[in-house]
Amino acid sequence: MPKLFSYGTLQQKNVQLANFGRELNGHKDILQGYIIGEVEITDERVLRESGKAFHPILRLSGNNADEVPGTVFELTDAELAQADDYEVDAYMRLKAVLKSGTECWIYAAAD
Repeated sequence: MPKLFSYGTLQQKNVQLANFGRELNGHKDILQGYIIGEVEITDERVLRESGKAFHPILRLSGNNADEVPGTVFELTDAELAQADDYEVDAYMRLKAVLKSGTECWIYAAAD
């Protein structure tokens, strides 16, 4: 099953229920080499589901001293596609290795 590292709204129970129809179980981990920025959300569906006009967004720093805490979730392939649909165009999905050594997907800044 694919693993997804979430540091933002996909950790919210209401967002999980809206997108996956279930609450996800996960475990804490850390992503190194990134910092958190912010992106304004204008997509009506995402605004409604998250309840937030500004979402965090990962920006590559390349410095392993920079760490972003989050949660790793195991998803089905269909759920990963649903997560792709939820994320706006400012994000792109990338492979990453977390501090624990876990390989997973992340959503980072597309620019």
